[in-house]
Amino acid sequence: MPNFCAAPNCTRKSTQSDLAFFRFPRDPARCQKWVENCRRADLEDKTPDQLNKHYRLCAKHFETSMICRTSPYRTVLRDNAIPTIFDLTSHLNNPHSRHRKRIKELSEDEIRTLKQKKIDETSEQEPKHKEINNSNAQNPSAEEGGEEQDEDILPLTLEEKENKEYLKSLFEILILMGKQNIPLDGHETDEIPEGLFTPDNFQALLECRINSGEEVLRKRFETTAVNTLFCSKTQQKQMLEICESCIREETLREVRDSHFFSIITDDVVDIAGEEHLPVLVRFVDESHNLREEFVGFLPYEADAEILAVKFHTTITEKWGLNMEYCRGQAYIVSSGFSSKMKVVASRLLEKYPQAVYTLCSSCALNMWLAKSVPVVGVSVALGTIEEVCSFFHRSPQLLLELDNVISVLFQNNEEKGKELKEICHSQWTGRHDAFEILVDLLQALVLCLDGINSDTNIRWNNCIAGRAFVLCSAVTDFDFIVTIVVLKNVLSFTRAFGKNLQGQTSDVFFAASSLTAVLHSLNEVMENIEVYHEFWFEEATNLATKLDIQMKLPGKFRRAQQGNLESQLTSESYYKETLSVPTVEHIIQELKDIFSEQHLKALKCLSLVPSVMGQLKFNTSEEHHADMYRSDLPNPDTLSAELHCWRIKWKHRGKDIELPSTIYEALHLPDIKFFPNVYALLKVLCILPVMKVENERYENGRKRLKAYLRNTLTDQRSSNLALLNINFDIKHDLDLMVDTYIKLCTTKSELPTGNSETIEST
Repeated sequence: MPNFCAAPNCTRKSTQSDLAFFRFPRDPARCQKWVENCRRADLEDKTPDQLNKHYRLCAKHFETSMICRTSPYRTVLRDNAIPTIFDLTSHLNNPHSRHRKRIKELSEDEIRTLKQKKIDETSEQEPKHKEINNSNAQNPSAEEGGEEQDEDILPLTLEEKENKEYLKSLFEILILMGKQNIPLDGHETDEIPEGLFTPDNFQALLECRINSGEEVLRKRFETTAVNTLFCSKTQQKQMLEICESCIREETLREVRDSHFFSIITDDVVDIAGEEHLPVLVRFVDESHNLREEFVGFLPYEADAEILAVKFHTTITEKWGLNMEYCRGQAYIVSSGFSSKMKVVASRLLEKYPQAVYTLCSSCALNMWLAKSVPVVGVSVALGTIEEVCSFFHRSPQLLLELDNVISVLFQNNEEKGKELKEICHSQWTGRHDAFEILVDLLQALVLCLDGINSDTNIRWNNCIAGRAFVLCSAVTDFDFIVTIVVLKNVLSFTRAFGKNLQGQTSDVFFAASSLTAVLHSLNEVMENIEVYHEFWFEEATNLATKLDIQMKLPGKFRRAQQGNLESQLTSESYYKETLSVPTVEHIIQELKDIFSEQHLKALKCLSLVPSVMGQLKFNTSEEHHADMYRSDLPNPDTLSAELHCWRIKWKHRGKDIELPSTIYEALHLPDIKFFPNVYALLKVLCILPVMKVENERYENGRKRLKAYLRNTLTDQRSSNLALLNINFDIKHDLDLMVDTYIKLCTTKSELPTGNSETIEST
C-alpha cells in the first residue's frame, strides 16, 4: 500500500517517487509542531499515536540539513527535525477544487504570533551560526566535501578512513560466506600434512581479494608473515554477531511497525554440537501480506523454567520486541521436548494473556498430538517411522524397490497400490492419516527391508544393507505394532477436525464449532476403554500374525517381572495400562489446553471473512467474540456500527462480485481502509499461528530454514551464518555494521589492524 504525503497541496506518493517518507513523531511536543506547520485542521484532534501510524510527510518538506542518509538504503531525520517547507497558496488558483487536505485559515493574531516565534527562533540560531562559521574558518578542510557537517562531528583522519574501508572489506567477506553458506573453517586439522600452513575459508577469501588488487587489504598485509591470521577467531565472532544483529534488526523493524506479531518455534536442531530452538515471527507488513520470517536460534535449556526465562529475555531485551503486542504463540517440537515448551507457553500466557497458545498451521494436528504423548513407546515408534521414511528417500533405487514390492502385494487392487506408491514418494509422515498409511504399508515395508538385507545379488552396499536390517528389526517388534495401531485408532477421532484446521478459512471457522463433538467422542472412548482396547489389541495381534511377528511383552518389563511369581499381567492388560489409557487421557487434555476459550473466541471471529459471513446468511455476531481484541482497535466505540456496515456491504453486493474467501483477500480489498476496526481485527486474526500463510511467497523463513539444515553438516553449522544464509535477500548496511563494531571495540588494540595472530605450524 503506497504512502501518501499528508502536506497540503502535495500529491506525492511512495510508488511514484524515490523520496523518503517520514512518520509523524510519537513525541507529543514535536508532533504538535509538525501539525502546526502542516496547517491541517483535521489533524489537530488526532493523537500522536494515530498520526504516527496513519500519516507521513515526504522529504520535500524538510530542510536538507534535517535529513541524514546513513547508507544507500536508509534515510533518517535528525532527532530535532521539524518540517518547514510547505505550499500553502497554490490551491487559491483554483478556488472551486475539492480539496481533501483542508488548509487551516489563520486569524491575524495567530499570524502575528507565528511571525514573532520565527523571529525569536532566528535570533537564537544566529550566535550558533557565528560559532560554526568561526570554526569552519579555522578548519577550512571541513568544507572541502561541500556537505554540511554537524558541529559535534569531527572529520575522520586518513588512518580512520582507511580503517573503516578495511573493516568494510572484512564484513563484506563474512556476509558473502553467510549468504553462500560457506563454512568459516577450511580443512580439518588431521587432513593437513605436518609443517604445512593451510588457511581457513575466511582467510583464503581475504587472500583472494588481496591478490585481485584490493588496495586497502594489500596495504594492511603486504608486510605480514605468511603463517598469520588476518583476523582472529575472537574478532570474527564479534563481527559475525554484529552482522547477525543488523540483518535481524531489518526484519524486527518491520515487525515493530506492524505492532502485532506471533512467535513460532520449530523443532530443536543441532548447531555444532549444541541444541538450539529456531524462532520465527509472523506479522502483516505494510503491503498487507502475512509473512513468516526466521529471526534466529535460541540455545535450548534442559530445565523448562530456565528455558522460559531465557526465551522471554531474548525476545524482549536482546531483540527488542514488545510482548504486549504478541497475539499468538506456537511450538513445533519432537517427542520429549513438548512438555518443556508447554511450560514456556504457560509462563508467557501468565504475563501476556493475549498471546494465545495455538497449533501451528504447518504441522498436522494428529502428528502434533502424537509427538506430545508422554509415553516412551510412542516416542520410539515416531522416531522409527521418520527413519524408515528417510531411508527410502536416500535414493531413487530404494523407492523403486519399494514400488515393486507394493505392485506385487496390491496386484488385485491396482488403484490402492498406485495411491500408496504416490504417497511413498512424498513426505507422508507429516500427514493427518500417517498412521493409517503406515498400517497399510507395513507389510510392503517389512518385505522390502528384508529383501534389501538378504539380497544375494549384492545390489546394495554394506551400509544400506546393515541399515535395512536394523530398521526391519524395529518395525517387526510387537511393541511397535501395538503402538501404531493404538495411535491410528485414537487419532481417527481427531483426523477430520485436524484436516479442517489446515483447510480454507470457512473450514477453520466451522472446525471450532466441532471441537465439542470431538471431545465427547474421546470421553466416551475413555469411559469404555476396556471394550475399545480389546478391539485395538485384536487388530494389532492380527497384523503381527500376518507378518509372522511373535507377540510378547517388552524385554525390560519381562526382566523386571522375573522374580514376581504373583504377577498375572497379560499382554493385553499391560498395553491397556501403559499405552491406551495414558494416550487417550493425554490427547483429551491436550485438546482442551490448545483450544482454550480465548483460542476458540478468536476462531469465531473468522466470521468477519465475507465468504464465511455468506455461509451464515449474514446472521453473525462478531462483537461478542471480538471483545478480547477491543484494546487493539483504533475506534472501539464505533465497532458495532462498522460491523453492521461491513455486513450490509457484502449482503447487498452486485451479482458479479464474489465474496472474498480468505483473510488475505479481505486485507487487499481497495476499500478496506474505510473499515479500520475490521482491518485491525483481520490483521490480528491473520497472524495467529493456526492460520495458514495463503501466499507461499511469504513463507520463505521456514522453507529456507529447512533447506539450510538439510544442506549443512551439523559440525559446520553456525547460528550467525545461518541467519545470513536464510535471510540472504535482506539489504544490509555496511556502514552501520562498521560503526557498531568500532563502538564495540573501544580501544585501538581491539580493532583488527593487521598485527595478526601467528599460527604455530603443526
